[in-house]
Amino acid sequence: MKKISIIGIGRMGGALALALSKKGYTIEQLISKNLKNAEIIAEKLNNKPEILSYSKLEKVNSSDVVFITTQDDRITEVAVALSQKISPGKIVFHTSGSLSSQVLSVLKGCYKASLHPLISVSNPFTGSENLKNAFFCLEGDEKAVELGKRIVFDLEGQFFFVRTEDKPLYHAAAVITAGHLVALFQVAVKLLSKCGISEPEAQKIFLPLAKSVIKNLETQPPEKALTGTFARADVETMKQHLRAIKQKKLDDVLEIYSKLGLISLELSQKVNPDLKEQIEKMKAEITDFLSKK
Repeated sequence: MKKISIIGIGRMGGALALALSKKGYTIEQLISKNLKNAEIIAEKLNNKPEILSYSKLEKVNSSDVVFITTQDDRITEVAVALSQKISPGKIVFHTSGSLSSQVLSVLKGCYKASLHPLISVSNPFTGSENLKNAFFCLEGDEKAVELGKRIVFDLEGQFFFVRTEDKPLYHAAAVITAGHLVALFQVAVKLLSKCGISEPEAQKIFLPLAKSVIKNLETQPPEKALTGTFARADVETMKQHLRAIKQKKLDDVLEIYSKLGLISLELSQKVNPDLKEQIEKMKAEITDFLSKK
């Protein structure tokens, strides 16, 4: 089984260390700015890794594989520093969603790839559990990608590939699915708070609804999972929503509601061609309403 060093022991680095250790990989070094974080992770591993600062990067030469799990804006800096310390033939991964393997090009003679787990990691302990069944985006040198596939298999995940030039577009899609979904949930919580319900209570109220939507998406495409006002092409209800939001002077929410409404109408039209007239009327109402905003 491969010996691994991990550079950057935050949420992602910690999650990978924990998950890989459980699957029998030897974690040789944890390299971190925050040595206390690394110590907390090291205590939970099957072997006892060295805990090192960035000044000891040459130690990674004892490992077969190096993961760079720092923030995106530090990956180049780490790769440059590592290029002075690492021997040719090593396999180096980074875990950025937006950056391609080309950010590691300074590591001459090494096999390089990006391996991005497509999950939300809010802390390393739950993150390590969520890696199971996750999809991993792989891209890079053939030898590194082949090992990446093996690692994903061992973590009980699934892998897929994107072209090097498409990494930013792929990551934008991921951000909409995760971060923007949370932001959109907060918009709904904010609206319900205008009805006299506290935001913590609004969050509790809406969570079962949000979970039911995700369940629908597990078995249906978006156009069939869509429910509610826009799925039914309910013109009058939509107009009431628009007026209510405008009366509260929530212009930012009005724009979000309207633009997402237009996308919802496109989905509805795919499965409800008989509603074409109502759907076109709703599109016109939205456009007119926004022009008067």
